[in-house]
Amino acid sequence: MLDLIPRPPMFFSSTCSATSSSSHCCGSVAIHHRLWRSSFSVLLPRLSAPPPPSLRRLLLKPHVNCRPGGRIIACFSESGSGAQDEQRSGVATAMEESMPTKDLITIAACAVGLLTGVGVVLFNDAVHYLRDLFWDGIPSRGASWLREEPIEEVWQKVILVPVCGGVMVAILNKLRTSLEAPSEGSLASNVKGALRSFLKTIAAAVTLGTGNSLGPEGPSVEIGSSIAKGVSHVFEWSGGKRLSLVAAGSAAGISSGFNAAVAGCFFAVESVLWPNSTDSFLPLANSTSMVILSSVIASVISEVGLGSDPAFIVPDYDFRSPSELPLYLLLGILCGLVSLTLSGCTTFALELVENVHKATRIPKTVYPAFGGLVVGVIALAYPEVLYWGFENVDILLESRPFVNGLPADILFQLVGVKIVATSLSRASGLVGGYYAPSLFIGAATGMAYGKFLNSTLSGLNPLFHLSILEVASPQAYGLVGMAATLAGVCQVPLTSVLLLFELTHDYRIVLPLLGAVGISSWIVSSQNKKKDAANKLNTSGVKEDGDKRYKDSIYQSQELEALAETSQATDLCKIESSLCVYDSVDEINPLVEKLTVLQAMKTRYITVLMSSSVVEAVTLMLVEKQPCVVIIDDDEFLVGLLSLEDIQNFSKAAKERGTQTEVDKILVSHVCHLDGKKCQSWAVTPDTTLNIAERIMNSHGINQLPVVSEHVDSQKRGRLVGLLDRESISIACRAVVTKEYLGLYL
Repeated sequence: MLDLIPRPPMFFSSTCSATSSSSHCCGSVAIHHRLWRSSFSVLLPRLSAPPPPSLRRLLLKPHVNCRPGGRIIACFSESGSGAQDEQRSGVATAMEESMPTKDLITIAACAVGLLTGVGVVLFNDAVHYLRDLFWDGIPSRGASWLREEPIEEVWQKVILVPVCGGVMVAILNKLRTSLEAPSEGSLASNVKGALRSFLKTIAAAVTLGTGNSLGPEGPSVEIGSSIAKGVSHVFEWSGGKRLSLVAAGSAAGISSGFNAAVAGCFFAVESVLWPNSTDSFLPLANSTSMVILSSVIASVISEVGLGSDPAFIVPDYDFRSPSELPLYLLLGILCGLVSLTLSGCTTFALELVENVHKATRIPKTVYPAFGGLVVGVIALAYPEVLYWGFENVDILLESRPFVNGLPADILFQLVGVKIVATSLSRASGLVGGYYAPSLFIGAATGMAYGKFLNSTLSGLNPLFHLSILEVASPQAYGLVGMAATLAGVCQVPLTSVLLLFELTHDYRIVLPLLGAVGISSWIVSSQNKKKDAANKLNTSGVKEDGDKRYKDSIYQSQELEALAETSQATDLCKIESSLCVYDSVDEINPLVEKLTVLQAMKTRYITVLMSSSVVEAVTLMLVEKQPCVVIIDDDEFLVGLLSLEDIQNFSKAAKERGTQTEVDKILVSHVCHLDGKKCQSWAVTPDTTLNIAERIMNSHGINQLPVVSEHVDSQKRGRLVGLLDRESISIACRAVVTKEYLGLYL
């Protein structure tokens, strides 16, 4: 029956001349478009089974690219996975058709900021309500009052309230786990996803309301990102559109959490846009405008709902002399070491809990209560570790009136016990962020350091008297320590600097901030890179998942290195999950985990020898419209890759050096030997999965990978058999999906 129906052309193309007008070209496309729609309108009703809504829209509305003076091509546009086959609402479709996509995304970002602001206000109100309910006004009296009270009068509440919070969180975690089971249909899956996010937010409110040692800013960011993902799902946006919207939601979360709109903008850029820049296809300017608008709107909503006061009270402080800048650099080193201690302790606690669970088979639902118990026991001696908002930070900074400050030795002790309490809270399954604990630990570190300097270098009886050195008040070091520790733990240096500057409104603090934050962030990142390198050495000889395909291949180490590049980010996500709200892996077509390089590689490519002329190589690239050529030897073994950028850099370097050489005499070897790393390239084998190939591209910032045979010579890299690039990966995935659809319905 279907054979009697005239089948429409699956692809068509026509050429617009340089003199043709844009309207004429698009008019021609419109004719083909109408033919396309009419043909498939006849075809679709006669199918034995109706196609999914996404495929129906795909067939009836192909992607059209009209460009004056170029080719007009209609082809299949991006289609979602099977879980996204649910038809969009009529409102979403009408909005997309009524305005340009850029304007619609910007309006959506504003809506995300508005909803995030409301969500964060409700979340903080829930935390405050639970705190008042469980603690019965004790937080308003302060940790100093609790420290002076007899233990026998307060121990029950101090211990039982965090434990009670842990029990409630355990129940909520169990409910979240039960919702992770696969569901029939996309609607049920979407509802379960929304419920999981809601339950996690409630668990965070319970964790913080009962005083456990975490913070609210991480959940605030996740509220914003969840709303952004929900909006992008409604419009079926992916890739760069979804990335920009998630960045806007993250900015709104920080902005409303700290009441700091500027810091929120920089947080989105540092934690979302920069790490995932290869996934974005929107102009950075448009993404930035979305982030700014969302951050401002969320901050306004937060001010209306929670008040305009900053997150913590900025104490009175002073800066005496530029000569004390080296002291702030030393503080940066100290905060970097403290940040490494917190990160390492958290990783150790996570591994410890996992090992205990495997050894004893104790259900994980028990661990949050154990975490609350540990926090309560520690709070008997150090009540400042309890989360009661930023009141305890105010106590450390001595910014509250009629509150006695803590001596330096107690402050150093608080650094240690807060690290232990926070690490065990995270490892036990309690829900919250690391921003507030990082600020607390930084404030304690800076205040202790400042008091030590004052007693050593100034004061009534200093140990060392230096007339050229004037030491500022401990509060100045406390504020700088907060930013330096936050930057070290969460790896957001610009956000840390802007946050403290936005809260203090003092230009004098910028220089010490930049120095200390830069040193702290550098120490942590350098140490993480060394750890990654050690992990790569330890795992380079280990077989992955029992797969023996790469046992004797020199390219296994390349794949392991590409996987190890993500280990630092993975560790950071374990510490603070809000730093990984956009997971590019979720955006990857599931086919890239199944398809191999052999199915996607190009067999048409340009090859040259080291002795070939550069002019010849450029001419071939121009003829074949390729951005690079593959360098081989006489036996067709891979030598490297030469790109147009390499040739351009060579030309600039030769011009700067004043080297004059006839163009025809410049060889490929001259370009490659200019720098020892020039023309070197990573490579993959045909049976490497596309997922691994994409990770190699992303980790090294490249767009092409030569494909070589697995059988390699002892002195050579492998025989060239193909070339893989991002375009070929995309085409292969789309072609397979299209083939499956057509096989089902035609």
